[in-house]
Amino acid sequence: MARLLLKGGRLLDPRLGLDREADLLITGSVIARIGPDLEPEPGTRVLDCRGRVVAPGFIDLHVHLRDPGFEWKEDIASGTRAAARGGFTAVVAVPNTRPVIDNAQMVAYVLEKARREAVVKVLPMGAVTKGQEGKELAELGEMAAAGAVAFSDDGNPVENAELMRLALLYARQFGRPVMDHCEDRTLSRGGAMHPGPWCTRMGLPPCDPLAEEVHVARDILLAEATGGHVHIMHVSTARSVELIRWAKARGVPVTAEATPHHFTLTDEDLYRAGYDTNYKMSPPLRSARDREAIISGLADGTIDAIATDHAPHHRDDKEVEFALAANGVTGLETAVSLTLDRLVRPGRLSLERAILALSTRPAEILGIRPPTLQVGAEADITVLDLERRVTVRPEEMASKSRNTPFLGWDLVGAPVATIVSGRLVMEEGRIVAGQ
Repeated sequence: MARLLLKGGRLLDPRLGLDREADLLITGSVIARIGPDLEPEPGTRVLDCRGRVVAPGFIDLHVHLRDPGFEWKEDIASGTRAAARGGFTAVVAVPNTRPVIDNAQMVAYVLEKARREAVVKVLPMGAVTKGQEGKELAELGEMAAAGAVAFSDDGNPVENAELMRLALLYARQFGRPVMDHCEDRTLSRGGAMHPGPWCTRMGLPPCDPLAEEVHVARDILLAEATGGHVHIMHVSTARSVELIRWAKARGVPVTAEATPHHFTLTDEDLYRAGYDTNYKMSPPLRSARDREAIISGLADGTIDAIATDHAPHHRDDKEVEFALAANGVTGLETAVSLTLDRLVRPGRLSLERAILALSTRPAEILGIRPPTLQVGAEADITVLDLERRVTVRPEEMASKSRNTPFLGWDLVGAPVATIVSGRLVMEEGRIVAGQ
């Protein structure tokens, strides 16, 4: 049985209140021992973790793997290698593929292909409505039984309030969240940029923040009425944060996520970049005030999780007029470093809170067992070097796509090892699965 010994790391698991320097021995797929000065038996692989943080494995709630149907942008093999490089031990695959993941057979397809090709865990998400068309509920129960961990029409908001109400009622029976892309399209009207002086100067069609906020308010009221768990995807505005904070104070079963691009960039950054379509996403980059509200929401727990909304696109989808370009940026390989450099390092977010937002809370949102640093637990582990300096370089990326606004950024702090079910799959930025 394979053995892996992590020597001398700072074991940090906020859920357990664990923060100590110790060795951690993995035997097979589980954590076998934790203690000082553990001696490796013959044949044990030793990973030097002195000066590094050993954390429960990170989970990304919001990933476009593009498989099936758009494999030239990403596939399960390339996407999970990008996830491993980024320190994630598991990813949730959203269902806006071709065909849509809206039935048990498609859920089984993702799980089977992941079994053969993935280097991290892949957790399928099922669509709320058939074909993501917003007309008829998909078979939520059958997808849950097949292994779907959540439901969403991501990319398409569930615009019909009655369908959303029914989805919350049914999903509650199966212990699954309904994760919603909150956008009232009668208000967003195909806008490409946050309204304000920068939008006016660029002459781009505005996307009213009310489009998100009205939809968030509706989902909160429906969750309160049904008792179903609604999860707000990629929160981007200050008022959305306020609404979620208010709802949580009332005991509404609502959770939320924020993306690294929304807590690092603003509409002014887009203006300075000069129509660079790598800055185009949905929802769009918002104001500095909105960014501050998102950071505050992460710090106080109003926003539960950090998720990438990893959305790979071929260059042909981006090298067009800004208003016509595809929405979305890649994020799996930059999210953790952005979190450490832009939030943890300047003291905007504690390291403990960052780990909760990247590991424990995503698992709890999905209703699965959170990764943990405990003897007997499955060994899903992310190792961080808080002083490691990295530059975001396209030639080093494992993803098939390069549509990121962070190319060339110098960041401090990075994942240096990813361990999935006891198997070392990434070390020092290199995929080592199978070696």
